[in-house]
Amino acid sequence: MSPAPAYDVVVAGGGPAGCAAALTLVRAGRTVLLADAGTGPPKAGEALVSAARLLLSDLGVAEPVLATGHLPCYGNLSAWGSPELYAADSLHDPYGHGWHLDRPLFDRRLRAAARAAGADVAEHTAVRRPARRPDGTWRLTLCARAGSGGERAVRCRWVVDATGRGAAVAVRSGARRRTTDRLTALHLTLDPAPRGSPDGRSLVESDRDGWWYTAPLPSGHRLVAYFTDPDLSEPDLPGAAGSGAERFRDRLLATRYVAHRARPHGLTTLRPPRRAAAHSAHLDRVHGDGWTAAGDAAAAFDPLSSQGILTALYTGLSAGQAVDAHLHGDRTALADYAARVATARTAYAREHRAVHAREARWPDRPFWSRRQRNQQA
Repeated sequence: MSPAPAYDVVVAGGGPAGCAAALTLVRAGRTVLLADAGTGPPKAGEALVSAARLLLSDLGVAEPVLATGHLPCYGNLSAWGSPELYAADSLHDPYGHGWHLDRPLFDRRLRAAARAAGADVAEHTAVRRPARRPDGTWRLTLCARAGSGGERAVRCRWVVDATGRGAAVAVRSGARRRTTDRLTALHLTLDPAPRGSPDGRSLVESDRDGWWYTAPLPSGHRLVAYFTDPDLSEPDLPGAAGSGAERFRDRLLATRYVAHRARPHGLTTLRPPRRAAAHSAHLDRVHGDGWTAAGDAAAAFDPLSSQGILTALYTGLSAGQAVDAHLHGDRTALADYAARVATARTAYAREHRAVHAREARWPDRPFWSRRQRNQQA
């Protein structure tokens, strides 16, 4: 007879989706291990929309997660489809203001809340070599960062894949990633301005090869990001043949509104921008034999939607509920979860098409013509 699993569920990935799933499962009485690899570049400058307050309240963590350390966002500015700047004020939002997050702090507090609720949390630990056993359980290898404890094996009944766009467990289990574009982010964190940032709103500004985003950070720094396709990331501006930092600065200074907000932070000695994947993607199926995907592993959205963290929390909570119900014998729970994810993807795709259709100033430029073709497909 096989030994009993050490856990009901192992959650691979300690971001918002993984934490939401772990919190939901442990409060349902499940034994849960939350493994956070903590790899990749540090996240910075992410915004959280006001509606996320409801999901965090449902998870019972709104107060400890949002109380301090983040910067309120009282509105958004956009120059999209027109050279004019338009404002959307949070005074008209029924849920109040959003937040410019200290993202590492946000994630740490979510993991601390999962630990306080009763989950085992393994920091700097990746889930490797998932193997489905004949008795229907999993054998997983937990690989800690060098100097943090080496490897150990655990067993569980179910795995929640919250490993991000790579969907490591789901893909290894036979699921396939579907991508709909090649959007890439070039992003840079600027030094604090001597007099601070008088405007706490985020700003989006489109140009002929993509679009810009900038927002103040709780630390006083400023995030500047340019979203484009990989083959369009080299600007064809006069005198733009220098280093990556120089090319980024030249393109930044050509903007009408983003440059005005960036200049006080100093643009003379910029570092080369970092690159990050920002494309829309999803799995062809969000559950399988012993696993369920949540967050970016299930469906990753264009940052223009501002729905990334909200969707991560929603799918994490929903996945946790579905897994608990399935383990209780509910044969429709996983299919119902898949339908929820599909509904969210459909709503996102509809809004994504509508937003890009509103920018019609550069129909012959590759970035915009590609998205126009996607709308007609």
